[in-house]
Amino acid sequence: MRRPLVLLLVLVVSALAVLGALGGWAFVMSGAYDVSATKAHWRPVYELLEVAMHRSVRQRADATLLPEATLRDPRLQAIGASCFRNHCVACHGGPGVPPASFALGLQPVPRSLTDSARSLSPGELMWVTRHGIKMSGMPAWEYRLSEEQLLAVTAFVAERLPRLSVSDYRELSGQPDAVCGPAEPAGSDAAQGVRARGELALRQHGCTACHVIPGVTGPDSGVGPSLDGFARRQLIAGRLPNTPANLERWIRDPQAVDANTAMPNLGVSERSAREMVQYLYEGQRQP
Repeated sequence: MRRPLVLLLVLVVSALAVLGALGGWAFVMSGAYDVSATKAHWRPVYELLEVAMHRSVRQRADATLLPEATLRDPRLQAIGASCFRNHCVACHGGPGVPPASFALGLQPVPRSLTDSARSLSPGELMWVTRHGIKMSGMPAWEYRLSEEQLLAVTAFVAERLPRLSVSDYRELSGQPDAVCGPAEPAGSDAAQGVRARGELALRQHGCTACHVIPGVTGPDSGVGPSLDGFARRQLIAGRLPNTPANLERWIRDPQAVDANTAMPNLGVSERSAREMVQYLYEGQRQP
């Protein structure tokens, strides 16, 4: 008797799973869900996404507590304040300072970071700053800020920002901007393989906005040529012999090769360019 009941239960669960998948597919294909940024998510959807985000961050963030002495270091907080002013205010605003107008049109609207320390630990804040949040407009900063600057932003947001008055923030915003200048970005984990590092570098510099790149998820764009089988091509941009050194040169400063090219200078670091080149020459050959 027990075996037929188990079999029946398995069949019922399988049938419900299939019906659920078909229902979800039908709902997506119907276009019923409004994806416009002028209409907010349904409340259950918004709350589900919030829970999923917090659980995901908690699962992946470094559990090691950042030393309080480091987070309260005035020098580090000053660097963080400069980075915050340069890169964060446009979307999140600051005490008495609104976000830029474009950020107000995002959905969901970027939250104020003044109270973020109440919902995220310093380690989680640093993880979010480093890796970003997909489908939210929050970018990953690991290819744009150095390791020290990532820690500095965390220190400022976690320890100083919640205690700043409007007048204090105005005074801080008026200080010379000299401590969050260009630096070698933190980049990807050196323990990752060539394929993973190269893929991440290509994604984080927006290469898929114009190119179809095998193995790198992105839009089906036809703005630039597909990079499939790049290592087998004779020329780069119709000008340079196809060698790793020339490709690195092209990636880092395309206008120096062709002043009329539509390929922009993305400020790619030497290390990131090398990882991209390794992916395009070696990573695509891997199974």
